[in-house]
Amino acid sequence: MKPQFSLDETLRRRWGQPWIWGAEAWPIWPTIADISQELEHYVAQSPSMERPATAMLVQEADPGRCLAAVLAAWRTGFTVALANPQWGQREWQQVDDLLQPDRSQPLGAGGSLYAAQVPPTATPELLIATGGSGGQIKFARHTWDTLMASVQGFQAHFQVATVNAYCVLPLYHVSGFMQALRTLATAGHLILQPYAELKPGQPLPWPADCPGFLSLVPTQLQGLLNQGNTYLPWLRQFQAILLGGAPPWPTLLSQARSLSLPLAPTYGMTETASQVATLLPTEFLAGQTSSGRALPHAALHVLDADYQPQPPNRPGRLAIATPSLFKGYLGHSPLPTPLHLTDDNGYLDGNGYLHLLGRHSTTLMTGGEKVQPEELESLLLTADLAHAVCVVGLPDPHWGQAVCALVVPKFRISLAHLADWLTPQVVPYKRPKYWIALSALPQTAQGKVDRYAALALTHSVITLGSTPPSPRTEPNRGSRASL
Repeated sequence: MKPQFSLDETLRRRWGQPWIWGAEAWPIWPTIADISQELEHYVAQSPSMERPATAMLVQEADPGRCLAAVLAAWRTGFTVALANPQWGQREWQQVDDLLQPDRSQPLGAGGSLYAAQVPPTATPELLIATGGSGGQIKFARHTWDTLMASVQGFQAHFQVATVNAYCVLPLYHVSGFMQALRTLATAGHLILQPYAELKPGQPLPWPADCPGFLSLVPTQLQGLLNQGNTYLPWLRQFQAILLGGAPPWPTLLSQARSLSLPLAPTYGMTETASQVATLLPTEFLAGQTSSGRALPHAALHVLDADYQPQPPNRPGRLAIATPSLFKGYLGHSPLPTPLHLTDDNGYLDGNGYLHLLGRHSTTLMTGGEKVQPEELESLLLTADLAHAVCVVGLPDPHWGQAVCALVVPKFRISLAHLADWLTPQVVPYKRPKYWIALSALPQTAQGKVDRYAALALTHSVITLGSTPPSPRTEPNRGSRASL
């Protein structure tokens, strides 16, 4: 599945056309031109540099500027890495080791680009960050071809030639960036508005004659529905509301169906350049509760413990084959096979619909973000403030799972002190919403931490009357219980 046009050809075909709006038309083309000119000047100076950049790191919270910086650097011939501006010290240390960015000397208009170092590749790549085993940040290596395979699969699945999108998700995530890329490649229109600006009741106008797509994570959809009928006419105007990033809870799906919202629950990941299975809105409104069928560019497989294919309706571990599959992780060996073994369990029914059953490993999913318990446990122990730590995920109707830390403190250290110490170390979604102080952690007969018993203990403690979790944007210290 080869793209019809290259990145450079796509930009030339669309140059100067109205494309992106926020509160007003966004000057995407002049911004790309300005940043490109600065980067071309940098390239001209490269022969005199001791160590010229082979890549550019984009650290930009503003979605329009982020997109302009990515496209300008990519078209200039650089591999581009997307950075989350909310990363803490722990995450940035990992990124510095991987990319060696010179963050003391920003490049580009607005200072959102930083020279970085990656091994040379045949063509420039886009590096999208994702959480890996042990909580280590990994950069999934994508090319224009892998990303365009995803775009073409989306077009075929929804039977649309032009994709229009209303994007409230960050563009440094695959879920946000692919919305922009679909609209760019298919001559569509893109509206950019951070969710924090949408939620107060100020959606931007959407052209009545321009059917389009909205993408939300379950917590965002619930937040809009909690405001009564305010958003219903606005939500119903979309061709589909893509819902992904975390498993939606049954009451949310039931509420959306009763309100006749055109929901399209999706399944995908950074490694596959977003969705590889999606339920169509007509199927959702008819009562289907799965994650839909595979998109035309993807093949889904369910494997048993010996990696053998499972028959329909038999659960196992999900594997994916698709031309949108990434080329491997930066700094790691290329993928050994074209089949990507995921960390998800599920099954395919007789009609090919995907039903997810949870995670294969200890990975937690909170608000659409991956959290590795082992990373937080190790980090908290390095502070020498706790004898032992166990991190579990408590089922939560808003976040999917709420991160909970069970701690055996040292030196009469308070939980508030531990929470304060952790805050600058990690991105906000990794910070526990519940803290529980114990004299000892539950153990198995072999002397290891019993995660199942720890989760059961967390359930009992929280049920006994602690306050509900605070919003993700608020300090977490007010939501803890102690024994």
